[in-house]
Amino acid sequence: MTPSPDPLRIDCADCALQHSAACDDCVVTFICSREPDDAVVVDLVEMRALESLGAGGLLPALRHEPRAGGTPAGSAAGG
Repeated sequence: MTPSPDPLRIDCADCALQHSAACDDCVVTFICSREPDDAVVVDLVEMRALESLGAGGLLPALRHEPRAGGTPAGSAAGG
């Protein structure tokens, strides 16, 4: 059996488009009625479902873009 790939972890703090107009119709913003430090973890099956819904025009495409260096906004690099 092939091992499952790691899930996609989405956190607004890791997105280069955070606090821009892109957030207005972002599926993550919509889903995340959450605590500020909680990420949304999407497994492969859920990701495929989101992509299918987006391809069908039922929700906007995922626009999360990891920040360069992988350091969330407001975090000190290396610590």
